[in-house]
Amino acid sequence: MPTAYLSLGSNIGDAKRNLQEAVKMLDASPSIEVTKVSSIYETDPVGFTDQQVFLNIAAEVKTELSAEGLLDEAQGVEQSLGRERKIHWGPRTIDLDILLYDTDNIQSERLTVPHPYMHERSFVLVPLNEIAAGAVHPVSGKSVRELLSHTGSEGVRLWKETVYQDKQSFFML
Repeated sequence: MPTAYLSLGSNIGDAKRNLQEAVKMLDASPSIEVTKVSSIYETDPVGFTDQQVFLNIAAEVKTELSAEGLLDEAQGVEQSLGRERKIHWGPRTIDLDILLYDTDNIQSERLTVPHPYMHERSFVLVPLNEIAAGAVHPVSGKSVRELLSHTGSEGVRLWKETVYQDKQSFFML
């Protein structure tokens, strides 16, 4: 089964609960198994900065779905949790992005993988480094660890350290 890495973020409402619900919904899909989840990080907003700080995590999933099928599931989770797209890079109840899908390089009308900005975003790389430091960006050929060494971790703070021993432990935070 293909392995994919996702970035999840929230800054509206109960952000921690939004992240937990999103992970739970992904894992409830018969075609997706969440296998790792990073600690929760508090991160400064990027782009549109006049908004609350975010809580961000990264998740590793095994899936039978194609990358576009995984995108459909992720967007379904966003919709179920009340995501509204009003301001580009603005506040959101939940945001799910596919960062990597195996070692694929995908360019379609709906999806670009690897995520086109992941290599320059500390709020993505810090949590991803925690669960997949050796994962390789298929375009640059650099590991997540190497990408993070170039961006640094400014604006990213550990909010809640988690050890994802099982799904229940993450949901009990």
